[in-house]
Amino acid sequence: LDLVITSYTLVQRDLKDLKKIEWRGMVLDEAQNIKNPSAKQSLAVREIESEFRIALTGTPVENRLSELWAIMDFLNPGYLGPLNFFKRRFATPIEKYGDTDSLKTLRSLVQPLILRRSKTDLPFSQDLPDKQEMTVFCGLSTEQARLYQKLVDTTLEDIDDAEGVKRRGMILALLVKLKQICNHPAQFLKQDSLGRAKRSGKLQRLDEMLEEVVAEGDRALIFTQFAEWGKLLSSHLEHRLNAKTQFLYGSTSQAKREEMVDRFQLDPNGPKIFILSLKAGGVGLNLTRANHVFHFDRWWNPAVENQATDRAFRIGQKKNVQVHKFVCTGTLEERINDMINSKKALAEQVVGAGEQWLTELDTDQLRNLLLLDRDAVIDES
Repeated sequence: LDLVITSYTLVQRDLKDLKKIEWRGMVLDEAQNIKNPSAKQSLAVREIESEFRIALTGTPVENRLSELWAIMDFLNPGYLGPLNFFKRRFATPIEKYGDTDSLKTLRSLVQPLILRRSKTDLPFSQDLPDKQEMTVFCGLSTEQARLYQKLVDTTLEDIDDAEGVKRRGMILALLVKLKQICNHPAQFLKQDSLGRAKRSGKLQRLDEMLEEVVAEGDRALIFTQFAEWGKLLSSHLEHRLNAKTQFLYGSTSQAKREEMVDRFQLDPNGPKIFILSLKAGGVGLNLTRANHVFHFDRWWNPAVENQATDRAFRIGQKKNVQVHKFVCTGTLEERINDMINSKKALAEQVVGAGEQWLTELDTDQLRNLLLLDRDAVIDES
């Protein structure tokens, strides 16, 4: 027996048998699967002894620095100290306060153990066309602005009175609802149809851009984090553009998933527009027939968005890839986009704090973040 390939799920079941063998080496692909050090599969792979260990991942930090610690601790147990020490010494100072000295120290510790090749490195970059990223700023309709302002006004007071886990949960729930409003009132109101065209500034802009994409004979990926919005959007675009679309999300079966990918990649008469939920379609897919990538609602984590973009921007891509990141002006989307851009250098070096950091804002900070700029509202007259 020279090589055994197994899954993270099966490692737990077969642990006793795997531990009996003296392994020369152990390689983890998609090593972010052990980012939670207390999960059963993470504990199982740590129990298997081998002479060397290798971890392969494109996103060593998806949401917080403790995920990097989990991978490094698998490779070299104890190298970065116990988890509680790591959080106190590195994670909190870097994620919460942007401490560049702590960041430099952490980088000096982990960089000698990391072999990393960027898509801009030669000769790798010679095999790829260009990637152009742009932020698409969209106004709010009057209906969106009214719903947005009402939700902020009615929720902030309740958040101010809450504490701890309850408060953090309320903030995350509010952010999700505000994202839904920025997408389209019908999503927030749980309506079955989108109604008249001008209800959403974002959707208006997407319609205009996709008309050009289809007219040029190009293909596009559209990422959203909401399954219910993906379904509404798919139906709307088929009617609006008189073009076939397909939508892949968490409930899509493996067989259907493979069929959709093959149809998009190989069928010249297949759908030109592929809508994907970010979690289900953000990894593990080769979709190089697309040369446009739309992030319709943002994950607010550059590492996750980049990995989704890389479904199109990878070996096999023949055209320049245009990445369109939608942002509603005058809302939390614009302010969070500005905050992420201001910290982008830090995020690209190590940090990707997801949305959790937003739950730590005090009520005044939160109010400033969510404040609606009335000048951004579209005059529908």
